[in-house]
Amino acid sequence: MKKYKFTINGNPYEVAIKREKQGSALVEVNGSEYQVDIVEEPVVRKTPQIVRQRVVHETGKKPVKTKAAASITPSVGAIKAPLPGVILEILVKEGDEVTAGQPIMQMEAMKMENNIQSNRNGRVKSIKVKQGDSVLEGAVLAEIGG
Repeated sequence: MKKYKFTINGNPYEVAIKREKQGSALVEVNGSEYQVDIVEEPVVRKTPQIVRQRVVHETGKKPVKTKAAASITPSVGAIKAPLPGVILEILVKEGDEVTAGQPIMQMEAMKMENNIQSNRNGRVKSIKVKQGDSVLEGAVLAEIGG
């Protein structure tokens, strides 16, 4: 049973909610019972909480460095999709010479058109996708050789 104390216009009230059903409740106000209709359900907000796991290191051992940064940077010569999306247009073909920063294809991701650029100077060795292909984040789109 939920109990509340209110002061309305200087008058004290003790309210106890005895039973609650869909759309109605039995409440007791200063000793008198009333059947009331619930007009609006209270909003229950569930705020997500981020819980990080604690890392416990064994005594005497040094923490191991991971290569997370290497997995983010494209491997030498591989052009990877920065986001999941759809290939709209391929601007180069195999054998073309490209320079670092040159757009090689256009991709739609999150309802925006994005230019996919070469990450180095060189010759287009292979194009791994075709126009209209859906790709996932990190998928290899093309390879640039030296």
